[in-house]
Amino acid sequence: MSGIFNDVMGKLSDLASASGLSQQVHSYLSQLLTPDTLNTLVAQAEQAGLGDKVRSWIGDGHNLPISTDELRSLLSSQQVQAMVDKTGLPAATILPVLAHLLPEAVNTQTPQGTIPTKTA
Repeated sequence: MSGIFNDVMGKLSDLASASGLSQQVHSYLSQLLTPDTLNTLVAQAEQAGLGDKVRSWIGDGHNLPISTDELRSLLSSQQVQAMVDKTGLPAATILPVLAHLLPEAVNTQTPQGTIPTKTA
């Protein structure tokens, strides 16, 4: 079953890259992942029981994957709607791509293995 899921995710990633969706999501994430939003993401992850997963993205080790269903439990409906409004795409299209890209995006924004402090 996992092989089928990986095939589907691979095809979705290829489609996202070909359609520019991946670039849209990357652009959105780079604007979204500020120190404040990273701290909020960690707090939401703790509440959703996904703290270990999200902390793995911040740390220096392997980034644990997140499923679309886990991502739905992590994000508020307002956050999902903001992404829908920003991209013009339905949540069913955005969330699988976001689940694929978010771990690496958080990792990239936390190169020292910690959430950066705000700069004045």
